[in-house]
Amino acid sequence: MSPLLGVEHVDPGVCVHVTREFLECIQENALCQRPALRVDAATVNVHCHTALLISDHSVFSQGAVKSRPCVCVEIKPKCGFLPFSNFITEENYIKKTTTRFKMHQEFKLHHQQEISHVSEYDPIDLFSGSEDMILRAMKSLFHTPQNNFRVFLDGALVFGGLGGGTADTDVPTAIALEDALQHFINVRDGLRTDSFLKLVAKTIFKSRILDKLLQVQKLEDIDIEGAIHTYYNVISQPCTVCKSVNRNMSHKLSSLHRLPFDECLRITRDHLISATAKDCSLMVAFRPERDGYGTVPYDNVYLDSTKQSFNYKMSFIDLDMKRLEKMEHYYELDQGIVGWYNQMIHDQESNHSKGAKLCKSRVDAASDRRLNSQASAQIFHSA
Repeated sequence: MSPLLGVEHVDPGVCVHVTREFLECIQENALCQRPALRVDAATVNVHCHTALLISDHSVFSQGAVKSRPCVCVEIKPKCGFLPFSNFITEENYIKKTTTRFKMHQEFKLHHQQEISHVSEYDPIDLFSGSEDMILRAMKSLFHTPQNNFRVFLDGALVFGGLGGGTADTDVPTAIALEDALQHFINVRDGLRTDSFLKLVAKTIFKSRILDKLLQVQKLEDIDIEGAIHTYYNVISQPCTVCKSVNRNMSHKLSSLHRLPFDECLRITRDHLISATAKDCSLMVAFRPERDGYGTVPYDNVYLDSTKQSFNYKMSFIDLDMKRLEKMEHYYELDQGIVGWYNQMIHDQESNHSKGAKLCKSRVDAASDRRLNSQASAQIFHSA
């Protein structure tokens, strides 16, 4: 991932020896921090003898000026584009018009019941290249952070869920973040959080760092509905998906099964790399710039509303490569989410149609009563 995203933004880590006791302790601590719904989301392999040690990117490196507060935001950008593959089936056309994030939110709310509200966040806003739309994305993430938005002060979590999610931002939580930014953003109470979100948006816009991430995400140019077929070629197994497609689609998919092995391997590999890029996090750490420290090896950004200049550094984390056998899981999850979303839309349209018919029947009934009343009145006057 380092050559794709930039060596300055990717920590290669250090390989260290670990004991089983140490890994069991890590697993216990992780389980304590996870909400009940995510206890089984991931487990630690306690049988490993080595591990990768990664720096804490919520703070600046050693040698930083300790008298200046450091505030870091962690963002899970998610998939920043709509798929355009010709291998997406006709019944799944909704994928080309609706973001995966939006569909997955509805799936989590109504089917899995993992969240209490649907987030208004739209990844397309974040990747748009427009500062105003990036700011809109930041505000949406702030209002419904879930596990996609966190804020750290000097390395300690001050906003967002540590264990994998949090509810919508309520007033006490918003006030707590406002207070945490007191010595970082030089503006009166009630405006610090808004100024901080503007700082993050401006930095992302200025750095263009998400352009690189988007390019990596777009390595999957035929979608999972195409890549699943090259995967079966790679593992030299009969394709189970082809059994359930119609004749027209089967003819189109046959071209994938005729590809050379090296090409199938490239497509499958690129899809797994893309999956990592869609699931990673971006850490953006800030500290106020001070006179006399202008030569530090960090970029800077100026916030007009507070007349402050900040050093910043940006790092991608959670870049573990996805295993080959995850391909089948990705396909099944994709079909499950899209199938459920299509059904939800169908049910909504059906209910709307029933409601419209009911409304029309009531209007017709009222009209009939009015006509009957008028007829009765005429009969009465005639009499």
